[in-house]
This record gives sequence, C-alpha cells and structure tokens, in this order.
Amino acid sequence: MKEDFLHYLWKYQLFDISNLQSTQNEKISVIKPGVYNTDAGPDFLYAQIRIGSQLWVGNVEIHINSSDWYAHTHEEDENYKTTILHVVWNHDMEVFVSSNDPIPTLELKKRTNPELIEKYNKLTNEDNRWIPCEKQLASVDQFTKVNFLEGLFVERLERKSVLIEQLLEETKNDWEAVLFILLSKSFGLNKNAEAFYQMALRIPFSVLRKVRVNHTDLTALLFGQAGFLEDEFEESYFLRLKESYAYMKKKFKLKEMDKNTFQFFRMRPHNFPTIRIAQIASLYHRNENLFGKLMKVNYLKDYYHLFEVEVDEFWKKHYTFHKASKKTQKRLTHSFINLLLINTIVPLKFAYQKRLGNFDEDSLFQIVEEIPAEQNRIVTKYSEIGFASENALSSQALLTLKNDYCAKKRCLQCAIGNQLLRN
Repeated sequence: MKEDFLHYLWKYQLFDISNLQSTQNEKISVIKPGVYNTDAGPDFLYAQIRIGSQLWVGNVEIHINSSDWYAHTHEEDENYKTTILHVVWNHDMEVFVSSNDPIPTLELKKRTNPELIEKYNKLTNEDNRWIPCEKQLASVDQFTKVNFLEGLFVERLERKSVLIEQLLEETKNDWEAVLFILLSKSFGLNKNAEAFYQMALRIPFSVLRKVRVNHTDLTALLFGQAGFLEDEFEESYFLRLKESYAYMKKKFKLKEMDKNTFQFFRMRPHNFPTIRIAQIASLYHRNENLFGKLMKVNYLKDYYHLFEVEVDEFWKKHYTFHKASKKTQKRLTHSFINLLLINTIVPLKFAYQKRLGNFDEDSLFQIVEEIPAEQNRIVTKYSEIGFASENALSSQALLTLKNDYCAKKRCLQCAIGNQLLRN
C-alpha cells in the first residue's frame, strides 16, 4: 500500500462512505474532502467534516499506519495542529493531540473495494512494460485521451513559462530581448541549444537594436560574440566582419565566448552553427520589432512568410569561414520553422497573453494543430500501442505524458489511469 493511493481514495471518495465511523466510534460525514496539498503540511486543506454532532473545518492528514503520525514527528509541527481528521489504511495505535484527546481517525482498510486495489497494483507494479497501461491503453475512449492531451499541452506551456518569466525579470520586461534569447536557443537545436543560449545572453539587445539596420555589423556582432572571429584568416568577408566586431567590442565593452563551445561533429551541414548564426542575422536584419509581428500572426502560412529569409552571398557558397562549397540558398525549411513555433513562439505567445489577461486557448491550439506531429521514438511507440498523434499539439503532449506521468508511474494523476481504475 502506498500513501499516494490513499490520497487518491480520499480525494475522490472511492471507498464505502455509508455509515462512516471513527475508530473512536463517532459518526463521520464528509461535507468537503478538502483541497489536495502538494506542498509541506497536511495532505488536504480546508476540509469540512461533521464528527458526531459538530461540524469541523480544517485539515486532513493521511497515513498508511496511525503510528506514522509519530514517525513523521507531526506532534512537533505547528502545521498539524489544525488537523481535524486522521485518515489511515491501518489503525495500529491511538494518536493524541496536545489536549491529550485522541485525534479522530478513519480507517479505510475494510472500506476499500479489493478489485480497485487489484487494478491499482496491476497498473503500477509491472516493471517490464514501456508504460504501465500499455496493454490497456486501447480500451480508453478517445474523448478522455484528447481532453487529457490538451491539458498536458497547456501544462507543458506553463512549465516553459518559468524560464520566460525569469528572462523577463532579467531584461526588465523586454519581450523583444526575451524572444531573441529563446529563438537563438531554438536555432541551436538539441546539440547546440546551450551554446546559442549563452551567445544570446552575451549580446546586449540594446546593441543589437542599434546595429540591425546594417547587415554586416549585425552579422559581425553575432559571429564575434560567438567567438568565430578570433581566427586569423585572409578572406575579405571575414576581415570585414572582424574589423566591424573589433570596433563594437571596444565601444560596447563586449566579451566573446569560446567558439569551441559550438559543436559541428556529426551534424548535417545545414545545421552547422555558422549557418544558423547567419540565418539569425538575416532574420533580425529584415525584421524590426519581430516580437510584435509574431504576436499578431495566427496562421501557419503567415509564420512561414515571416521566416522567409536568405543568408548573404558569402554563406550561400560556404558552410564555414574556411571552405567554399557548392552554392545553395540555405533558407529556413518549414520543418525547422515548425520547431521554432513549438519550442519558442507558441510558449512566448502563451506567456504574453497570460500577462495581458486575454489568454486565447483556441488560437494557440489552432497553430499547433496545423503543424504535423513530430516523429520521434516516443511518438512512434505510442502510435504502436494505440495512441496515434495527429498533430504537434498531441505529439508535444505525449512527450509530457511519457516523461512526467508514465515514466514516474503517476497513474493516479493521469486521466487515462483514472479511467482504467474506475471502469
């Protein structure tokens, strides 16, 4: 028996509630079970429970054994002085409050359906499955799945908002600066995300605003701060960037990073850090107030249009500074823009709308529902066991489901697990 299962039983009152009596033989009526507390203190707050003829308002604490009250030293904790009911699986001893009166206790062991316990054990004790409900998932109705995925997607956005709020505080609520930092991180993809993030943090956005009108200066600023202009290389384009950056470095007191932080090994040339930096430079040279433009767009085709940028002539014929290659346009692909939308634009739009107090769930869902589902091993495996992903909303939500629920066996907090237990 686990405590989280007892929390589940109490929260949804999934036990025999007829003729409830405390272990002290007092009649109990649950008016409100209380609000589940995930922080320190009693498990359920603000409960309303009638014990005998008296209505009590306070907290409920839940344990496997009554003696756990003392094992957890609750008798020494002020937070537990307002506990009105002790709910336990097994009542193995009386627990006394400071007045030397026994705390009212409700034992659930004989009031819980054995079939529910068996379902719970079967769901959570299978260690050789990819997810606990792997063999039962296909039996869950589509309405439950879709609704839960939408909630998981919003949960994912809430988690991403934590970093956004932190960056807003550091930039004094400069949304354009926050966009640049997070967009740069996304341009780095998985392998170079942290390197691009650190590069963006080293670039004062006030400086970028001043130089963005000049493509060469803006490109020099980005490559210089990334450390790529520290080499000695006799090529006219490289020398122009180096000269421009040397001036800005002295004027704005800039400090570049080590270029070796960026990874090229086992990467497709179009994803080389040098190409991605050149694309960022072109994007910001073309678009003033990019954040404002992105917040006004609601259709996928319009996002694609905003990100239609071309690198300058040098980068059409190079993947690095040192070696020429066959000329290619090196535009941002729709699949890459989709990643930018999923990882940066939509989370920013979510945080921005919440700040303004006009969260438009439908418009956000519309964007990600237009984007095809990502293809990765998690999404593929869910599809194999009967949970196909139709778009980016569901594939993103499935990543949260796998990593934050299934992998941690949080079946009791999962709508799918709940339906399987209650059927």
